[in-house]
Amino acid sequence: MNIVVCLKQILDPLLPTREFRVDVEQKEAVRGSASLVTNIFCENALETALQLKERIGSSKITALSFGPESAEDTLRKALAMKADAAALVVNDGHPHPDPLAVAQVLAAAIRKLGAFDLVMVGRESGDWGVGQTGGLLAEVLGVPCINFVDHLESIEGKLRLKRQTDNGFEILEATPPLVVTITNDEHNVPRIPKTRDVMMSFRQPLTKFMLDELDVDAASVRAGGDYYEVVELGIPVKDVNCEFLSGDTLEQKVEQFAQRVLAITQSL
Repeated sequence: MNIVVCLKQILDPLLPTREFRVDVEQKEAVRGSASLVTNIFCENALETALQLKERIGSSKITALSFGPESAEDTLRKALAMKADAAALVVNDGHPHPDPLAVAQVLAAAIRKLGAFDLVMVGRESGDWGVGQTGGLLAEVLGVPCINFVDHLESIEGKLRLKRQTDNGFEILEATPPLVVTITNDEHNVPRIPKTRDVMMSFRQPLTKFMLDELDVDAASVRAGGDYYEVVELGIPVKDVNCEFLSGDTLEQKVEQFAQRVLAITQSL
């Protein structure tokens, strides 16, 4: 079984709120001191793929990313986690292309890589959180899509999938090829690669594609696509006023507090 796992590199979501900055004119987050990490749902997808391979054997997992040169770190980590191959489509244009542009690029890269049985993506990204790439990718590839999957089994040439719903879960069966979006579960927590595997990952070959090498409208992708437009991006501002109430005794302080609360209530 040929499995392609799509990975995205994002700003570390654990960046403290006080350090988060936005470039209002460019309509994007400013990296600042934030680290670049692999989107957690993408890592859930890779872990799910690795577990599937361990159960059925005779499978090949290719990690694929569309991003800047720094996304190579994400792919090297995937190789350290025991993905078999890795490919990077270098994004030399808009830093945050829309989901349709991303889907078109990933689909073109997947076709260039060869035949596939299963494409796995994270359910959403930890930065923009649009959650549309998986469905759009399936549409561009012309295959079915199943969302919010957390477990897969291969049974007699078919895939049995467990997907989360608002009311529990569903068990589905599907015939490859197809696209699945993976959500987090206690059973697909990403493994931590061994130090030796991390070192060996930097000796493994990494395939690189430029946009002009793929069957896509490179100019449109570099412009960010036209699927939708980000009109405005900013950080919500909330004014907070703090007052200190005086008093010599606890009773006086409580009385002052009660009077202040009453005054605020009456002003509403």
